Amino acid sequence: MEQASVDWAVAMRAGATLVPPGPELESGEISAVVDDLRRAAERSVELVAEVTELSGPASSVTLVVDRPGWLAAAASSANAMLLRAGVLDEPHGLADRLRARALGTQAGAVLAVVATRILGQFDPFADPSRLLLVAPNVVGLERKLGALPRDFRLWVCLHEQTHSFQFGAAPWLREHLTGLIAEVVADEDPDPGHKPQLGLAGLLGGPEQRAAFDRATAVMSLMEGHADVMMDRVPAGAVPTLPSIRAVFEQHRDQGGFSGLVSRLFGLNLKREQYRDGAGFCQAVIAEAGVPTLNRAFASAEALPSLAEIHDPQLWLRRI
Repeated sequence: MEQASVDWAVAMRAGATLVPPGPELESGEISAVVDDLRRAAERSVELVAEVTELSGPASSVTLVVDRPGWLAAAASSANAMLLRAGVLDEPHGLADRLRARALGTQAGAVLAVVATRILGQFDPFADPSRLLLVAPNVVGLERKLGALPRDFRLWVCLHEQTHSFQFGAAPWLREHLTGLIAEVVADEDPDPGHKPQLGLAGLLGGPEQRAAFDRATAVMSLMEGHADVMMDRVPAGAVPTLPSIRAVFEQHRDQGGFSGLVSRLFGLNLKREQYRDGAGFCQAVIAEAGVPTLNRAFASAEALPSLAEIHDPQLWLRRI
């Protein structure tokens, strides 16, 4: 599979030029926010373990970053992901280098948009894996929503920490997602003289790509829906204002995290409703068979629900 390279150095420079800095904070406020987010990340581990009943989080480090810091980390992660998928090719000649720079500029513009919105991200493609918390975005949104900072910061960490537990329970999941991404962007052009590009939009060509896209959608719907459901199962005393946070947050929700980054970079247009479908799937399975049965979805790639099963949980329950 031959694909054009992306110049990620160009992506980082372009993104850093385009991204605004976010809300202004005094130096003392910055230190307090960083410390508070780190404490929230630590506290969330025990709470997520209790509600998910999964074995434990993936080995990772917690980083509290600003927008340019997240952008640099995301560019590095995307490069690692695509290298693992085998869909990047070293540029050969001037035309390839120009194409790589153009794609880098496109990717940087995409990352700059995401960097203004994303609250946190569990990154399974870094070595070691890392939990990224974007401090200015957390502060900016909690102010906009009028949320209690202590509760809102813990709430953000609960969601991202659940992703860490997913990868901890399913160490094969990273390579499985890599394979799906490789299938989605696979070149199916029979012309040996055609030099394909790593598309940032409209990559779904043949039936194999569409099938891979459906499988990727199902996995991401499960992951995001599972995280949403589990964070809402945390005891009320841990996040007293959780109901009000959820109510106002849904009005401002934007795609974020690993799934949002992948969908934006590749133009796959994963819809917010698909993540709600994932939450509905998880809720239905828990209601009928309990959390341990839902956790069987993370036992193997074969146990993952298909897109049809996401929409009809009874199909998955009968199969599993």
